[in-house]
Amino acid sequence: MQRLHDALRPCRRAACAMLYALLLGAPISAVAASKIATLAAQCAALAGATVAPESIGLATHGAQIDSATMIHATTPGNQSGEFCRVTGSIKAILASTPDIHFDLNLPLNWNGRALQIGGGGYDGVVVSGIGVTPFSPLRAPLAEGYATFGDDSGHTGNSALADFGLVNEAVVNFGYAHLKKTHDVALALIGRVYGRGPERMYFGGGSTGGREGYTVLQRFPDDYDGVIANSPALNFSGVRLLGVALGRAEYATPGGYVPPALLERVYRRTLEVCDKLDGAADGIISDVEGCRQHEQEVVDSLRCPAAVSTAAVSTATAASDTCLTEPQIATLMVLRNGLSLPYPLASNANHYDGYNVFQGTQFTGMLGLAHDPGRLPYPTFVANGYLFTQGDSYIRYFVTQNAKFDSLTFDIQRPGRYQQQLLMLSQTIGSMNTDLSRYIAHGGKLITLQGLADEVISPNQTITYYTALNERFGVDKVDSFMRLYMVPGYQHGNGVFIPSADLLGALDNWVTHGVSPETLTATDLAPSTNGRTRPLCRYPMFPRYVGKGNVNDAKNFVCAEP
Repeated sequence: MQRLHDALRPCRRAACAMLYALLLGAPISAVAASKIATLAAQCAALAGATVAPESIGLATHGAQIDSATMIHATTPGNQSGEFCRVTGSIKAILASTPDIHFDLNLPLNWNGRALQIGGGGYDGVVVSGIGVTPFSPLRAPLAEGYATFGDDSGHTGNSALADFGLVNEAVVNFGYAHLKKTHDVALALIGRVYGRGPERMYFGGGSTGGREGYTVLQRFPDDYDGVIANSPALNFSGVRLLGVALGRAEYATPGGYVPPALLERVYRRTLEVCDKLDGAADGIISDVEGCRQHEQEVVDSLRCPAAVSTAAVSTATAASDTCLTEPQIATLMVLRNGLSLPYPLASNANHYDGYNVFQGTQFTGMLGLAHDPGRLPYPTFVANGYLFTQGDSYIRYFVTQNAKFDSLTFDIQRPGRYQQQLLMLSQTIGSMNTDLSRYIAHGGKLITLQGLADEVISPNQTITYYTALNERFGVDKVDSFMRLYMVPGYQHGNGVFIPSADLLGALDNWVTHGVSPETLTATDLAPSTNGRTRPLCRYPMFPRYVGKGNVNDAKNFVCAEP
């Protein structure tokens, strides 16, 4: 098949296109065959091509197309029709800095729209843009006719080590520059193939990709018409520093480690107290604010008797799997309270909001807290917890730039000579700026969805940012361009309720037709409850059961004020 395709690369006319179709053995019209042949020829012409540095809005040494291949509708596993898959690399300024590698997919039946897709974690893996996404779960955007593209943010290897932090240009690329560079290269190539630029330019991502979504609308507001930014790591430095504070509580404080069985007991106790507050005993704590009123009750019911707590600390052993010692409560309060700093980071951020520890967040999974009572020399997600492991890498490679530095000795409140580095990093990697005036004036729209039980990115930090937008612009202005959906029971891609909803369709309808999304319907993807539905309520509302009808059907819930 590839040899046949290569032999027909020079074909650009309809007659030759018909031969192309016949040889493929597919029933196809002359018009369709002509379109396929034209795209195939344009795709082939991209191989080995370059994009000049002048076409890229930030400094690079230009871009090189590494491959350009037609992917046929008949290719096994392909559900996106005919498209041209382009891979390339954007050359760094310094020879010691890794290139930014990207993928671009150009569909035969282009809908005139382009979608840039964000990454996750510390990135390091090229986003292909080929499959379905959490914000377009029913059909891949590429199959819908979107030109899609993504990149690796300028380094290889999505690991907890994040040792690219030792390379300053790579840090800048990861923070924001890769987004603009890849965007500009992709648009240049889209123009070459289709003869025009996209009518609509969108961005979609979650977690790190969510931060990247807020980054593009803050830094490059004229480049995008709409953004989906889910579970966004807005205050990147804040969450990493909180991870270090958590590690100190777990491993540098006698008795501070909380074993998984006890974390599960905390979670189960919150369900016992709060599950029915929304009217339905369904395993989901929907009325999180109502549950917060019972927090002291939950903590007190889990607290060990004083004698047991003292004995456990003095012998450095866990009291039991059913009650919390005072050091263990203190560890959970680090998570619950968040982090306050005596110095400001970028955008005057000096606080990272805490998690809903006692309102239905489960910290026993791979992205939860530590499973090992001993801290490894180089922590891992499962053994030492996601938050501490990522915070440890941040201190080693980004802040001190010393791979052997012991993060447990880092003084978060008095960082001394590292304070300026923390400020610089928060200016480079973070999206806390609330001045979205230019994006609003441009007519851009924004949708954010996040779980109220998120164990990786605090949902309360996202709510705080949203509140700050309302304080700056007023509720009516924010309503004109932003929707925030906070989902009960949803964690960081997992949880007792995993929402599936077509946010991309809602965004495009808003941008293109002016139909602003209100209450949406989400289908649950959690294995044990797959298929049940709930309303996606605009914050601060939450789903409340009406008291009758199928509890698995969204129509039997209303969006209620807390």
